[in-house]
Amino acid sequence: MASVNPFNLSDSDEEAERRPNETVDTERSPSDGAPGPPPGNPFSPPADAEPPTLLLSSNRTSPSGEGISVSAAATSAMVGSADTRVSVDVIAAQLLRDQYVLTALEFHTELLEAGRELPRLRDYFSNPGNFERQSGTPPAKDQVLGPGGPLNRAGSISTLDSLDFARYSDDGNRESDERVAVLEFELRKAKETIQALRANLTQAAESEVPSQERKNFKSSPEIQEPVRPLEKRALNFLVNEYLLKNEYKLSSITFSDENDDQDFELWDDVGLNIPKPPDLLQLYRNCGTPLPSPRDTADVAVGVDLGDLPGNCIAQDPPKKPDLSQQQQTEVVQELEYQISLLNNEKQSLAEQIKKLQSEIQTLKRTVSSSPPATLDLGSQNTSNPSCSSTIPPSTDPLSVPPTDNGQYLDIRGVSEPETAPDPPSTQNTSQPHPPSHNKLKSRPPVQFDQPNRKLSPAFQQALLSFCRMCSDSRLGAEVSRIADSEESVMLMLGRCLPHIVPNVLLAKREELIPLILCTACLHPEPKERDQLLHILFNLIKRPDDEQRQMILTGCVAFARHVGPTRVEAELLPQCWEQINHKYPERRLLVAESCGALAPYLPKEIRSSLVLSMLQQMLAEDKADMVREAVVKSLGIIMGYIDDPDKYSQGFELMLLSLGDPSERVVSAVHQVFIPAFAAWTTELGTLHTALIPSLLARIEKLLMQGEHGLDEHKLHMFLSALQSLIPPLFAVVLQNAPFTSRAKLHGDIPAIEVTRFPRPASPLQDVATIIGSREMLSALLLLYDHQLEHEGTTGWDSLLWVVNQLLPQLIEIVGRINVTSSTCVHEFSRFFWRFCRTFGKIFTNTKVKPQFQEILRLSEENVDASAGNGILTKATVPIYATGVLTCYNQEEDRKLLVGFLEDVMTTLSLSHAPLDSLKASFVELGANPVYHELLLTVLWYGVVHTSALVRCTAARMFELVLRGMSEALVDRRAAPALITLCSGPEFSVRISTIPAFGTIMETVTQKELLERVKMQLASFLEDPQYQDQHSLHMEIIRTFGRVGPNAEPRFRDEFVLPHLHKLALGNNSQATESKRIDIATQLFEAYSALSCCFISEEVMVNHFLPGLRCLRADMEQLSPEHEVILSSMIKECEIKVENRGIADAQGSMSIASSLVGEDAKTKFLSKMGQLTTSGAMLANVFQRKK
Repeated sequence: MASVNPFNLSDSDEEAERRPNETVDTERSPSDGAPGPPPGNPFSPPADAEPPTLLLSSNRTSPSGEGISVSAAATSAMVGSADTRVSVDVIAAQLLRDQYVLTALEFHTELLEAGRELPRLRDYFSNPGNFERQSGTPPAKDQVLGPGGPLNRAGSISTLDSLDFARYSDDGNRESDERVAVLEFELRKAKETIQALRANLTQAAESEVPSQERKNFKSSPEIQEPVRPLEKRALNFLVNEYLLKNEYKLSSITFSDENDDQDFELWDDVGLNIPKPPDLLQLYRNCGTPLPSPRDTADVAVGVDLGDLPGNCIAQDPPKKPDLSQQQQTEVVQELEYQISLLNNEKQSLAEQIKKLQSEIQTLKRTVSSSPPATLDLGSQNTSNPSCSSTIPPSTDPLSVPPTDNGQYLDIRGVSEPETAPDPPSTQNTSQPHPPSHNKLKSRPPVQFDQPNRKLSPAFQQALLSFCRMCSDSRLGAEVSRIADSEESVMLMLGRCLPHIVPNVLLAKREELIPLILCTACLHPEPKERDQLLHILFNLIKRPDDEQRQMILTGCVAFARHVGPTRVEAELLPQCWEQINHKYPERRLLVAESCGALAPYLPKEIRSSLVLSMLQQMLAEDKADMVREAVVKSLGIIMGYIDDPDKYSQGFELMLLSLGDPSERVVSAVHQVFIPAFAAWTTELGTLHTALIPSLLARIEKLLMQGEHGLDEHKLHMFLSALQSLIPPLFAVVLQNAPFTSRAKLHGDIPAIEVTRFPRPASPLQDVATIIGSREMLSALLLLYDHQLEHEGTTGWDSLLWVVNQLLPQLIEIVGRINVTSSTCVHEFSRFFWRFCRTFGKIFTNTKVKPQFQEILRLSEENVDASAGNGILTKATVPIYATGVLTCYNQEEDRKLLVGFLEDVMTTLSLSHAPLDSLKASFVELGANPVYHELLLTVLWYGVVHTSALVRCTAARMFELVLRGMSEALVDRRAAPALITLCSGPEFSVRISTIPAFGTIMETVTQKELLERVKMQLASFLEDPQYQDQHSLHMEIIRTFGRVGPNAEPRFRDEFVLPHLHKLALGNNSQATESKRIDIATQLFEAYSALSCCFISEEVMVNHFLPGLRCLRADMEQLSPEHEVILSSMIKECEIKVENRGIADAQGSMSIASSLVGEDAKTKFLSKMGQLTTSGAMLANVFQRKK
């Protein structure tokens, strides 16, 4: 950089100042003759340039920052006075030639404001091509850019606005559209116009007091100078700031109301280019401070003498109006003096703060190390008295003393003449403000530098070195200049720098900072800094994804392992607590996962109290499923580490609360993590089979008692699923408390466990081998377990005796009380017993489980109460025993036992005239698995060939349940022949019982030959004279047509179903028995309602559908007037559709919906159809009349 503005430029000023300089300096070498300001003095003209012109070509020393530079101000002042010397166009050409684009733009703006637009500048700035590269390759370094040459673009920005470094890093040097370039350029021009206007306003406010009047006040101190508008606004801002900081909020509000023309939230409202002074407290503390030393003021001047200012240049060539020029020069000098005084005040306040902070650091270091007290004293002297810096030896860290300059000079207080540096080592050691904290570093010899054999005065040497452009007054400059000399100082440096680094790192890459943050947080000596770093860690990413959360959790665990439980409790847990109600679910998810990950590293009291309460609160209140899922998993981990028996009841309530969660993923996490961990704890407490399982059974029994009029199936599923998840830990308890457990040995030849020995576990925590400890140990225990059951019995085996004598009888009693018609309950208990028997093994099932069921299910007529229908064979015990116990093992003897049981149940129930619900539930549950289709057909064939008509009727009814889902080949080969065999019997009741099964075949099968056979059989029922008076047969056929018609093949529906329904409706008009007539009419109404939404051809509609509806309406007029109203509406709708079809273009067979012509009628019909399903009676609402 060529120069730095000493007048405390804002960030945007520095960027605007840097950019042209960097652009030019990086693209041309100093030796190629390209003009540019020398590095030493920005006001010194190059040798090959015209002196008056180049005096105006730099904007490096603008006292007002971004507004109007000194050079530009001088240029505008000289416009009238120097026209005879230099033309405006020559100045513009020189600025463009040297690539001082911003200065040229300011010049152009001021000319526009003065009404003197310059064509050269207007053409240059109106062409966006001047601000973007012609190609993707940067120009060579030796390429000289002319005034119209292209500029290197900053990535994503086609003009010279302040660089957006985030976009630059993302976009690189990608080219943008010319239109975007033009728009960005216009936006920049508008912004700079606004900035210039604000700067002019500031200057206008500043100059309201005439300069001559100001001189009078200065020359006469007794006369108080009136406050200037700018000063008034600045003081108002500082007063309001003081009131807010000290909690005088009401006074601040009143003060703001009284100065409603000022924005107290923005300093720029005072004056855009005015640096903000320290607050009132600092100004008060520094009001008695003596004037800064000459060295300090020399820093601010940057080596700029008044002879170099534009006013002197003008004086070299006498202007036409010397008085005006002299007055402007005086105002410039006064403005500079005012800026210098402000900077000096700010510098003094910063120096005081640095002194205070270093004093605190030294105090802390003295408590840790055995440094002599003289260290701090000397450090304070060095800080407060810059003139003593020349006595510091070369070994001292040159920048460890807080800088009191503004960074324009190199701080050489630690690099002085050898003649003035004292040689004793004690002086060197005691002069270091930051002594190393390790002995190894203390013993390191000081670094020696070769000293020149010169006799320069220290002041001259320091002034000479000040031209080495270094900056240590900023935060970053101070960090860069202070090299860490110990591990502790490295941690201190990282603690200071990381909060400034993190916000400037791309979000997608911030996890790369996690190791650095954690190491610093682990080793930093200051608790406040550690807390800030951990806060940064938990807020590092706004919405961390799964991988980023895993990385943070890994770091938290590493931190916990390193620092121990006390610091984890004091430092990490508060971060979790702060974010427990964060608005982003990803952050709350991080908290929930952190509680589980940190559980092993927390004090046990905190683990079972604070953390448990945090997770319980999140489980009850958080609305995000994924957060509650993580909470449940963390609760499971807590249950694995908790050791307070008093927390058992709280754990049980948490289990019930999480089981009742509406989210399936949360309930799944309960079964996978929480229940196994909770069961492991209760096993250690000895309460698994004495408290936990009995509590769940008691809740199931209570639920059954309360649900006589309506069982809450959801709660039943919740409790039963929890019991099912407790089966593996219960079996582990049985094995671990067996008489043979002590004899289990791992050495020797231990056979592997069969893959199908246990049901597939829901998670590794439900694997019996994991609970026991290893598969080898489990295998050894299983061998002894089977041997004990088969040969030695259960004497002295308390845990197994509890299962056999208390658990099983209670479960069987509960099974007998559930509703057999509830397929959900039957399925749940069936799966429970299946897993129970598979887990405890075949020997246990055959010797302990089956005998208890068989004792209850004595297959005799005495066991069936035909009158009340409440015998044990009519209860859910039958399907649960058949599907949950007898299907556990699939060997030949097991299948024979299942077939025999079902045959006996079917026979017993049929002969006893008992309800068939238990048998139906068994067939439905088994029929859902294709493996059992052959077995069920074997059972049904036994019923088909049975001598009793009652058994054959039952078999025919069961066919309807098993045909759905059965393969067509099996239906054709075994089911259809069996049904036709039943139809050939003499009993009408048996034939009628086959009709629903034939209907199911018509609904589910597509094989034409099979469909024709079924059609012929149904036609024989309808057309054979022997069935003319069979009322029950007609009822069954109509009911079957209404059920299968909407899903059957259209040809079968049009040619068979609708014509026969028409005949049945016509015949019902002449039915003499009123009860039979009502029954048939009601069934016809249901059938027609279901078929009304089907695709019906116009011919069938006219010949069969409408006539059948009219016949049915004739019946309903006499029997049920409310149905007659609906039928009339249906008939009217159908007639309208038929009429509209004649008008519309004939398209063959069309749907009823598509035949409507009126747009209103069509919309109305389709909206009704969209709200309906294909279920039977509900479809009648389509034709309901409007009330």
